Amino acid sequence: MSSPTITAYLKTQCGWSRGVRAALDKYRLLYTEKDVVQSPEFRVEMEQISGQSLTPCVLVNGVLLADVSGAELEAYLLQEKLVQPTDRAAAVPLHGCCSDIEHAAKGLA
Repeated sequence: MSSPTITAYLKTQCGWSRGVRAALDKYRLLYTEKDVVQSPEFRVEMEQISGQSLTPCVLVNGVLLADVSGAELEAYLLQEKLVQPTDRAAAVPLHGCCSDIEHAAKGLA
């Protein structure tokens, strides 16, 4: 099985982005990360590709998964047989937003 080509548009600190990273790491997949917070040009690129501003967005072999959670990404990878099921645990929950404490620290609560 060949490794898929993956580009992930993620935020530096975000529960959803952490879930996507964890899903990719769980299956030991190589990917290109484009941090839309640290590099505004990546946000523009993501918005042009996806037509929307919500993250995470992940391109897998040219297929766009927009506003996707780690759990949704994992389900897609398994459905498309791009990965085999594994007993490895993810480092963080694959389907979770930032905590109320994290939002408060960012001034979002």
